[in-house]
Amino acid sequence: MARVAVVGAGSGGLAVAARLAALGHAVTVLDQAPEVGGKLGWYVRDGHGFDTGPSLVTLPQLYRDLFAATGGPLEDAVDLVRVDPAVAYRFADGTPLSVPGDAARIPAAVDAALGSGTGTQWAALMARAAAMWQVTEQPFLRSPLAGAATLARLARSAADVATVAPWRTLRGLGTAYLRDPRLRTLLDRYATYSGSDPRRAPAVLATVPYVEQAFGSWYVRGGLRRLAEAVAQRAVERGAVVRTGTAVERVLVEGGRAAGVRLAGGEVLRADVVVSGADAAALYADLLPASRATRGVRRDLARSTASLSGFVLLLALRGRTPGLAHHTVLFPEDYDAEFDAVFGIGRHRGAPQPVADPTVYVSAPDDPATRPDADSESWFVLVNAPRHDPDGGVDWDAPGLADRYATRVLDVMARRGLDVRNRLRWCVVRTPADLERDTRSVGGSIYGTSSNGARAAFLRPANASPVPGLFLVGGSAHPGGGLPLVALSAEIVAGLVGPA
Repeated sequence: MARVAVVGAGSGGLAVAARLAALGHAVTVLDQAPEVGGKLGWYVRDGHGFDTGPSLVTLPQLYRDLFAATGGPLEDAVDLVRVDPAVAYRFADGTPLSVPGDAARIPAAVDAALGSGTGTQWAALMARAAAMWQVTEQPFLRSPLAGAATLARLARSAADVATVAPWRTLRGLGTAYLRDPRLRTLLDRYATYSGSDPRRAPAVLATVPYVEQAFGSWYVRGGLRRLAEAVAQRAVERGAVVRTGTAVERVLVEGGRAAGVRLAGGEVLRADVVVSGADAAALYADLLPASRATRGVRRDLARSTASLSGFVLLLALRGRTPGLAHHTVLFPEDYDAEFDAVFGIGRHRGAPQPVADPTVYVSAPDDPATRPDADSESWFVLVNAPRHDPDGGVDWDAPGLADRYATRVLDVMARRGLDVRNRLRWCVVRTPADLERDTRSVGGSIYGTSSNGARAAFLRPANASPVPGLFLVGGSAHPGGGLPLVALSAEIVAGLVGPA
């Protein structure tokens, strides 16, 4: 039996804690926040409740695997419901597209909305994405990152390399398959699922819409925070100790290996294994002593592009919106301008700034747990935003900036057909600076590093750190961000640590 200290009670930390406790280890989870969940947060006021992070579950089988491995079915712990339609899009020209929750019905829905032949184009792209998924799932997503060995696994055959097309961007793939510019815009959006720019992100990110459509979009009744609470409960049932309100200020290294953690206030918790669910950049910069062993990881992090962040409005609304989908996306006229602004490139080179005309994402679950009564709604509104960087980018704490930008976002929504300004009870604004403070993610970067560039996936920190006994889990480590990949990172780490 090993003593295991898990830094962070986010989705990754809780999942690895449950797995390692089930394997017989003595596990303690530590988090600075008063509640578990990390970015999978929950905000409640006056009967209005909001998920403040992820708003859908894809690849639910990964969570079924987690719960099966730790003591019982997922469906016994949470009420998982399929979302249909999966998402309602509104393009800049006003065209609506409601994407069914059943993949078999999607081509016909695309044809009906965008014109004959467009559904066939999308289906052909998804067939390519399915082939990409088959090539990459086991050797990359489900396996530890191991440099040249990982590349060798991915290059099992010339046909596999051609399928993945590592030299091609997501934008380039869309241009090859999709003649309708609105479909290309829809595909571009999936780069943001990893905090990236579709013009630089790899084509293999086409697997993201494939997974979402092939395996469905799911919601946890009562809010996705229920999933975090259920995983935490499973970890405790298996013997783990979860300590909230407990900040870790240092990972201890003795004799060249991880030896435990020092908490704020000076308490030392000795451990044989430390698993960090903290943002990888924060781990290597702030929690871990600098050493020759970690020099390469620090260099790779410095060479990576930080992922985008998000600007969030939590809207408590009077009345109901007829026909409102669970997920709605309102696209701008100039999507490239959005990525230029967020990453400080192109026309905004070297000067990231809030997006003037952003894509707007609205999550409005029809769930009594999220509203005080049947004549109310609670909307989570997200727009892509540059990370908090007072020295070289946007200072989201600048006086008045957050309020001014919140007004702009509401105005943009109104121009695109969702005007809720006269229904507003109150609005809570959450900026990238708030996300940084709440989760210790550097600059509020949602996914740690982006997938910008062909080598980006290999610059992402591995699950096994160069310091023996120290492992990384969560969205800023391999294989990446989002609930499915975070679940896979926990599975990988548990396999690396092994049974007691």
